[in-house]
Formats: sequence, structure tokens, C-alpha cells
Amino acid sequence: MKTDRLMQLALEMAGLDEIPGDSAIHRPGEEIEEVLFGIDLKAPELAIASARGFDCAISHHPVGGSSTLRFHEVLRRHVDQMVGAGVPRDVAEDTMRAAIEDRRILNSMANYDHDPSVARLLDIAYLNIHTPLDEIGRRRMTEAAATLDEGATAAELVERFYETFGEFRNAATEIEVRVGKPENQIGKVVVSHGAGTNGGYPVAKAYYEHGIDTVIYIHCRPADARKLSEEYGESKTLIVTGHIASDSVGINPYIDRLRAEGLHVTTFSGIVPA
Repeated sequence: MKTDRLMQLALEMAGLDEIPGDSAIHRPGEEIEEVLFGIDLKAPELAIASARGFDCAISHHPVGGSSTLRFHEVLRRHVDQMVGAGVPRDVAEDTMRAAIEDRRILNSMANYDHDPSVARLLDIAYLNIHTPLDEIGRRRMTEAAATLDEGATAAELVERFYETFGEFRNAATEIEVRVGKPENQIGKVVVSHGAGTNGGYPVAKAYYEHGIDTVIYIHCRPADARKLSEEYGESKTLIVTGHIASDSVGINPYIDRLRAEGLHVTTFSGIVPA
């Protein structure tokens, strides 16, 4: 299998037409049979992959090249998700404008070729697939949340996630209600994921102000959660599912697909089994 096909399979599973800005083939390869797959796979892990005879190394998180320099582009997916949930477009655009520009500038300062250059030196195929796999996870969690009616509680939603996904049962972290109380009714729910990174305080605020009762993030800074709790703790809910476990919810179906295609895939670097 070629690296182009590895990327295309992820795009097809996520329902995407093109490679997002935070995903890239950094060192093309073909005749791939043995794959090392991790959530974070950089220069040291590339050396391990090369030494142990893998044909290809796949990282989930961006590792340089265009996936770093174009990362800010995928933050616009927050705008689309907010608009889809009923937030006015002008509000959504205003909410994300500064974050997108800040990330563009900060990432332009990075040593974007460090890890890709290691892959070239070692002559090993190397790519990272971020948003497509997060989109798979977002859809799976959205479907699980939709099995409950609006009168269900946050605690019941948390339990439904544990029942549905082995990744959450097997993780060392726990799903937490960070804003509101476990007995809160979930009302209208949004899974805010698959848009580069979490939207923090501004995105959750936009949802809360426009009809969403429960926001689900895979991670959230403590300061953002505290601010949201101060402003919305009596009426709204924020559930944080855990970064690595939630990433794995989107990664594992893709790994299953690769294995069904006949590849031998070894997982490490945080991937939680289902």
C-alpha cells in the first residue's frame, strides 16, 4: 500500500474531500506492509520504527511540514460546527478570528522541518492524520449522545459513553463534568471536536448563548472551565471526555480498516484499545 492510499482511506471514513491543513504525508512511501502508529510520533519514535524494520510511521498529532504551517486552517471547522448548531455566522466568525490568526503566527515560528527531515534521513514513510480521525471520533460520540433524550442527565450521558466505548473504560483518565452538575438535564448537546483543538471559553460561551445546553470537549484548560462555571454553572453543562481516550475513539476504527486491508499495524504512544 502507498501513503496516498493510507491518507485516502482516512478521508473516506471521515467523509472529507481533501486533506485538512493539520494532516500531511511528510515522506511518501509504497509497498507498505508494517506500520507503527502512535498519537505522538516524532524523531525518537522514527528512529525506533526504522531500527525495528517498519515500512511506515503514522502519527496522529501534527509533526511539522504543512501540518504545522497550515494548522490554523482547521480551526475554521469550529465556525462550521457552531453555525451548524445554530450560532449566527457572524458570532462564530468573531469568536474564532483571533485564535486563528494567533495560531498562524505562532506556528510560523516553529522548526517545521525537524521531524520530516529525520524521516527523510532514515528513508521511512511518514505521515500524520489528525482531523480526519478526530472527525470519526466526533461523529461516533455524537451518535452515542443522540441515543438519549434531552431529559437525560449529564451523569447518564457519561455512563452511555462508558457503555459504548471501550476506550473510555480502558483509559487511565475519567470523563468529568467540569461545568454544572451530574444531575443537570443535558438538553441540546454538541460534541465540539475535530476542529484542530478545543474551543476553550469563547466557543463554549457561543454555544451556551445560542441554545446549546451541554458542550462536550475532549480537553479544556482549567482556567477556561472555571470561567465557564462562574458564568454558566447554574444552567449549563460542560463534559470533558479526556484527550487521549477520545483521540483513540476516532483512531481505532481506522486501525481496524488498515488491518482489514492486510496491513500489520503496531500501536503505541497512547492509543487506548477498544
